[in-house]
Amino acid sequence: MSISPGSVTSQPHIVLFPSAGMGHLTPFLRLASLLLSHDCKLTLITTKPTVSVAECTHISSFLSKHPEINHIEFHVPPMQHSGSISDDPFFIQFEATSRSAHQIHPLLASLTPPVSAIFADLVVANGANKVAVDLGVRNYIVSTTSLKFLSLMAYLPVLTTSDAAKLVDGATEIEIPGLTPLPISSIPPPFFNADHGFTATLVSNAKALPFCNGILMNTFESFEPETLLAINNKRALSNLPSILPIGPLETYGLNMNGQTRYLPWLNDQPAESVVFLSFGSRTAMSKDQIKELSDGLERSGYRFLWVLKTKKVDKDEKEDLGEILSSSFLERTKNRGMVIKEWVNQQDILGNAAIGGFVSHCGWNSVMEAAGNGVPVLAWPQHGDQRTNAEVLEKAGLGIWDATWGWGGQRLVKQDEIQRKISELMTDEKLKSKAKSVGDEAKKATGNGGTSKNTILETIESLKQNVQTVLGTHKN
Repeated sequence: MSISPGSVTSQPHIVLFPSAGMGHLTPFLRLASLLLSHDCKLTLITTKPTVSVAECTHISSFLSKHPEINHIEFHVPPMQHSGSISDDPFFIQFEATSRSAHQIHPLLASLTPPVSAIFADLVVANGANKVAVDLGVRNYIVSTTSLKFLSLMAYLPVLTTSDAAKLVDGATEIEIPGLTPLPISSIPPPFFNADHGFTATLVSNAKALPFCNGILMNTFESFEPETLLAINNKRALSNLPSILPIGPLETYGLNMNGQTRYLPWLNDQPAESVVFLSFGSRTAMSKDQIKELSDGLERSGYRFLWVLKTKKVDKDEKEDLGEILSSSFLERTKNRGMVIKEWVNQQDILGNAAIGGFVSHCGWNSVMEAAGNGVPVLAWPQHGDQRTNAEVLEKAGLGIWDATWGWGGQRLVKQDEIQRKISELMTDEKLKSKAKSVGDEAKKATGNGGTSKNTILETIESLKQNVQTVLGTHKN
């Protein structure tokens, strides 16, 4: 697909349809900002009610900044409780949204100008694809995880049926034909139960992937080269459409409350002296683990900025810091550390010169933000795709990972283990050099002439030309 000087400039109308959770919403808002900068008309579908306060706040702020975006609130019917449903509120919302996604058809059919394409989350791929076919428009999936984990989800329809034996009988790894095997320990526990609501939702939607026009990925070619080549060259998962790497996606520059508190503090710290710790918007760490982490962090002697959560859903956060951490810890570390509970602009933090390392759960947005800034990572995956993401990150040279720490809550990681790994993160010069090289590659990918930038430009150009073709057909 090439871009010619005389390219058509007809404005495509793209519908963005994310699913629940900040990990899914964030890349969609970043993509929306990118599409707006290239003269695309956008409609954003958001589900109502949202699971978290953060989602509601970010949606409202983003739309206030971009009033030109058409917004559709999609009221998702509540799920009736059944044995297949997890007690995880995000899983419940995934399943409810997936089951009702096809109901967006009348909402989109009446839009003007007519819709050109739907960019949908994998969780709603099946419904979005049906609507796209009915409307005669293109349908792209926007993946919110690593390509390695997407490959596992794409393989789930096989893995949970004809290859189900691979998940039992003492297997140590899962082999997806044509790809590097995945350790069985990195497979999320729900995937071992085909009847689990989350697994069933992913299987249903993964079956729709072959019928999409492409899969847009928040990654870049040099970060996951082997998996990307294997799929796009049809050596693995040959039924998938083209994988289109467009990352790392840049932030959309919202001013959220609380930033004035930590950024001035960071600006006063020496270069690469601060450890940043954050475990994402959905990780609830036990009080015992928080105690071990605080002790290990203190013993390491490094300056730190720690974003702390104790509940999976932010609206359930009631305790203040004094109830979670000892007052003596806060007093002893007040001159070299800061612990906060509010939402932060992680990209701004990782881009600050004071940051020397990042202790992360390895949610994919966090991985790409670290990659974009060349910040080395100590991976501490907690759930979902995060162990697979940690493996990808380590292989790419961006960080280190102790796989024996298990899933979040699987065992209590002791303070001496934490101290050792933080010290390694902050002192390993080879690791720092590799991470900076990853950052250089990321910037090259998104800069002028870079692979990620070219890919999104070509995708937009194709949609523009398709709009012109449709207009020409109607004129005739």
